[in-house]
Amino acid sequence: MELDFERCYRAVDSRDQRFDGWFYTGVTSTGIYCRPSCPAMTPKRQNVRFFPSAAAAQGAGLRACRRCRPDAAPGSPQWDVRADVVGRAMRLIADGVVDRTGVPGLAARLGYTERHLHRMLRAELGAGPLALARAQRAQTARILIETTGLGMAEIAFAAGFGSVRQFNDTVREVYGAAPSELRVGRGGRPAVGGAGTITLRLAYRPPLHAAALLDFLALRALPGVEEVRDGTYRRGLRLPHGPGEVALTPADGHISATLRLADMRDLAPAVARSRRLFDLDADPTAVDDTLAHDPALAESVRTEPGIRLPHAVDGFEMAVRAITTQQISLASARTTLTRLLTAATPTNPGDQEVCVAESAPAGRKPLDQRGEGGARGGGGGLRGFLSAEEVLGLPEGVFGMPAGRREALRGVARAVAEGELDLEPGGDREDAVRRLTALPGIGAWTAGYVAMRALGDPDVLLPTDLAVRRGATALGLPDDPKTLDAYADRWRPWRSYAVIRLWRAA
Repeated sequence: MELDFERCYRAVDSRDQRFDGWFYTGVTSTGIYCRPSCPAMTPKRQNVRFFPSAAAAQGAGLRACRRCRPDAAPGSPQWDVRADVVGRAMRLIADGVVDRTGVPGLAARLGYTERHLHRMLRAELGAGPLALARAQRAQTARILIETTGLGMAEIAFAAGFGSVRQFNDTVREVYGAAPSELRVGRGGRPAVGGAGTITLRLAYRPPLHAAALLDFLALRALPGVEEVRDGTYRRGLRLPHGPGEVALTPADGHISATLRLADMRDLAPAVARSRRLFDLDADPTAVDDTLAHDPALAESVRTEPGIRLPHAVDGFEMAVRAITTQQISLASARTTLTRLLTAATPTNPGDQEVCVAESAPAGRKPLDQRGEGGARGGGGGLRGFLSAEEVLGLPEGVFGMPAGRREALRGVARAVAEGELDLEPGGDREDAVRRLTALPGIGAWTAGYVAMRALGDPDVLLPTDLAVRRGATALGLPDDPKTLDAYADRWRPWRSYAVIRLWRAA
């Protein structure tokens, strides 16, 4: 990735927070790297190098600034919107794929050789997949050191390190301090009271219209899986090593996230999925600037800046929701989905659960632990959504929908279960849409909705959607699908964000 020195230096000199996560500033005279908005004195030009990733700065022998904490900045908005191999790789690395399956597993998911993938990432980000994963492990370790009372050996393996020695060496190299020194810097106190529970701040680029985000999720909240109450969104998670639960509360300049995990190794994927759900790595200024050029949307942008596009924590879940919602109301779809969840829940959950009481804070029921497929949540009674295998195992009588829609659900579940369809963040968007629309009962609207929310495509319109057409009418726009589709070219490449605004206008 080519970085323009003058543009980057101006951003650093003005301490422009909008560029945090876009690039990193290396200061050769001090041996540290910073975020662009670091409050320290602007370094001299001759002492500055710019890097496209934290891993590249670390590879140059620089350590993270302990004042501006560059690893806590929002991620680059490119990685959530880009559909190319590098963007897909970065989403998978953030989700912990390298820690779970190594570089061979990452390369296999992307369909490239390890060598070619390494070349692409080095050319774009100045670091290969191992170095990028190492940077993430270091960040995860710092969070655990500073916010929990876990022992250092437990943290080392929870963060994905192969040994305590590797953990110690990496933390020293990245942060210029031993793990014990980082904990002393926080007063030696965990941020929350129970092992298995972590509260941390999730940064984002302002503005963020939190009320619109919570309204959107509340309208679609599925009982037993998620809820919005008292300004907080909560949901159950299905994570690689077991179940979890997250509570996300908009606060002053950040999102407060409380995570309850059956297995601490799931911290990185839980954080990554929470960030994607709230679209926290987006660049709202870039989106709003484009949409505001249209007089029909200008007032909406002026009065409600920072509208986000809520993504999915589970791509298969979003596909099931989209199919279930075909030609019926959201309320009816919720009733159907609740019936499916109830049918899949064991009549005696205790027979299939192994409780981990030491992972629960005082006064809360502990999480169960059911391995890779574990879905049940924590003490709040929230669980992750159904797996593809669970949907395939449901008896025909519980679906309560037309045969065509039922077979569409089963077709998607079968394709996901057999590995023929990848609906997760690292999936190929074009390939996923092509495979979806090849299945019986899946049309352009369903595939587009899945692409928008599960695969993070920022440029989907959904011109046949009834609520989109109603919103268009309310804003004085054409509501005929073909005419609206042509008109919406001016919203590219952010048509998905325009859809959210049209839904609000409806």
